[in-house]
Amino acid sequence: MENWLKLSESESWIKKEFEKMNNEEKHDAFYKSLEFGTAGMRGLLGIGPNRMNIYTVAKASMGYGKYLSKNFSGPLKVAIAYDNRHQSQEFANISALILSKFKIDSYVFSLPRPTPELSFAVRELGCVGGIVITASHNPKEYNGYKVYDETGCQLVDHKIKEVIQYVNEIEDETSIDLYENTSTSMIRHLDEDFDELYIEKLKMVPLRNELEKNIKIVFSSQHGTSYPLVPNILKDLGYEVIVVEEQANYDPDFTNTKTPNPEDKAAYELPLEYAKKHDADLILVVDPDADRMGISVKHKGEYINITGNEGGSILQEYLYSTLVEKDIMPENPLMINTIVTSDLGEVIAQSYDVEVMKTLTGFKYIGEKIEKHKKSDFLFGYEESYGYLIKPFVRDKDALQACLLVADAANYYYLNNKSLIDVLYELYDRHGAYYDKLESLTLEGQEGLERIQNILKHFRESSVETISNIKVLRREDYLGEERPSGFPESNVLKFILEDGSWIAIRPSGTEPKCKFYYCVKDESLDLAKEKYKLLSEYMNKIIEEV
Repeated sequence: MENWLKLSESESWIKKEFEKMNNEEKHDAFYKSLEFGTAGMRGLLGIGPNRMNIYTVAKASMGYGKYLSKNFSGPLKVAIAYDNRHQSQEFANISALILSKFKIDSYVFSLPRPTPELSFAVRELGCVGGIVITASHNPKEYNGYKVYDETGCQLVDHKIKEVIQYVNEIEDETSIDLYENTSTSMIRHLDEDFDELYIEKLKMVPLRNELEKNIKIVFSSQHGTSYPLVPNILKDLGYEVIVVEEQANYDPDFTNTKTPNPEDKAAYELPLEYAKKHDADLILVVDPDADRMGISVKHKGEYINITGNEGGSILQEYLYSTLVEKDIMPENPLMINTIVTSDLGEVIAQSYDVEVMKTLTGFKYIGEKIEKHKKSDFLFGYEESYGYLIKPFVRDKDALQACLLVADAANYYYLNNKSLIDVLYELYDRHGAYYDKLESLTLEGQEGLERIQNILKHFRESSVETISNIKVLRREDYLGEERPSGFPESNVLKFILEDGSWIAIRPSGTEPKCKFYYCVKDESLDLAKEKYKLLSEYMNKIIEEV
């Protein structure tokens, strides 16, 4: 804290922040450094080493700059994007300035832009890396920092470890001179002309552009970066789109939404009002940095939200069946998802002879697989957390691609007198019912972190032979010897049950949460839901006792 107090003598904004903080807030802001982990950096805005501010961002950029200069030669350039959050543009600009210390050119978007467009920019411009300033769908008090490699994929473990090493070499972020040996001449800006390159690629995602567009779509960007790109493209393709105007501005406080997270039902409240008013067929909700998206569809007069797992299953069925119908299924089709994604998607892919690869949680692992398996024909990648990718001109989850394919599928099925829910139920009839549920236990602060560690430790050290009277066939511990071959170490436990169901436990990499994933299989959806309740009650009873 001493170094920050000294800095406050010359930096009035730091002095003002100090004056507003109580002792508890000071302790939390200064008791440790904000972790630059395998998913980058994310935290509360404010002063101190455990907060997102220009000095902790500069520290991260110093580490990233050193990594790039040691691993690449010749003229180096990086693309930088940012979302609508407080200080996002400021953090993007300071990142570019710091990189100029390493003689690295930066291409900074002139306006808030989608995370997947940053991935596209890295590839399109031939950059050696990229930075996105975003905290995704976290509350307004947060911001974050993510780094990308030369393929447009977030840095995977062996790469990010080197960056972390260089970041951690800087013990005192306040010692960084933000402006010494920097050059603004090395900073260029990407404007709306660059958007057109991305839009041109996006318009290749739909499979049935020739069909008449008969559905009405309500769209919400949740105050984020997918506006105006998504509604403009949909309108160009012939759809009637109603934009939720109150949520269409770049508002860092997310004033007109209860939460910008499409996984949360509260994000759909205002879009749902619009849908009922305009009798819309489909609602598309995109998170602020436009990598995740949610779907709600009208079915028998009611609007039903579709989960990430359900959306992934429906989109695969539409994608594969259309490719087969049009006789354009590639020779070596490939689908990639994660170890905590529903098994239904894998079953659907296999029914169309599509190869399936699994990864750890984190879309960077999907991006890595795409790059390693270029001889395969990548068709689809997704996570249960509402992230999808269809075309590999982006190497991160892309809500814009997903919106276009969802609209394409919904319109096709509408013309065949079906809703997306009808398609989902048909998949259950064909492959068995799967009920997937995520439960999150939020545990903040130092005590919360210790509790999360104790929960994982308990399940790791206990001999679990049955869960709610269902036999455990095997346990996969991704930190130990029970880890399946081909996977790097990760703090994940997975219990595979005799009936084909499974439960997985892992700490969140970006939020103070312990996550419990349930994939429950049975003959019918009602039976699967009942079984889930029993499994959940059993697990929660154990958790309460830890």
